Amino acid sequence: MRGLRIVLVVLLALLAWLQYRLWFGSGGTRQVAALQERVEQQRRQNDGLRHRNEALAAEVADLKSGEAAIEERARSELGMIKPGETFYRVVDRVPVRLVDPGRDAARAGDVPPADRPVPTP
Repeated sequence: MRGLRIVLVVLLALLAWLQYRLWFGSGGTRQVAALQERVEQQRRQNDGLRHRNEALAAEVADLKSGEAAIEERARSELGMIKPGETFYRVVDRVPVRLVDPGRDAARAGDVPPADRPVPTP
């Protein structure tokens, strides 16, 4: 009977040690979950970079194949126009603010009417 108890204690100790290694040891479930998260994060990053590379490759092919892409890029980035074209620049309106007589009077020395809008610099 005593031998059976010793074997039982040894088996329980072995089971406890194996459970500890499974949950907390090297290569345990926590470390595996962390590695899986890192793999998924790297996969997402690789997908983003793959899409970026595909877009750049398409742009390079477009630039090599025709003048339309080169012309579009010269117009948008360098502001170039063809001979005989007229260039028009469309400017948005300047935002308008109302004057605060108390605050602006000390700065300007002259107080304009409060209901007259003054353009912001």
